[in-house]
Amino acid sequence: MVVYSKKLTVNTKERIDFLRITDEVKKAVKESGVQDGIVLVNPMHITASIFINDNEKGLIEDFKIWFEKLAPKNFNSNHHKPGEDKGYSHLWRTILGREVVVSVQNFELELGPWEEIFYGEFDGKRNKKILIKVLGE
Repeated sequence: MVVYSKKLTVNTKERIDFLRITDEVKKAVKESGVQDGIVLVNPMHITASIFINDNEKGLIEDFKIWFEKLAPKNFNSNHHKPGEDKGYSHLWRTILGREVVVSVQNFELELGPWEEIFYGEFDGKRNKKILIKVLGE
């Protein structure tokens, strides 16, 4: 059994941003030498998310609009009471989820035809880590 870990560092230009990281995950799978297994991708931060969806700019913009309706950035969050200003970011992360696990077969990610892996950042403009862990044979 092979266990391979890699950490990526990202620093978004915007406080709220979405990065397509499919290629970085594919590269980690190749580096691992795992032919058959799984890969876990985890943002390691409570104001970020890893998710799978279509790589379509309009969809990414729709996420921003939809999140703003569900949990507006200026909403009077209980999290703001101790002086924080990012209560919305924790809620947005909860909506999209924490991490993804993808099957690996023949050294490749088993993604559907339009599926891409994304990092969603909701409190950026500083260094953040993404964990990629590949397990298999």
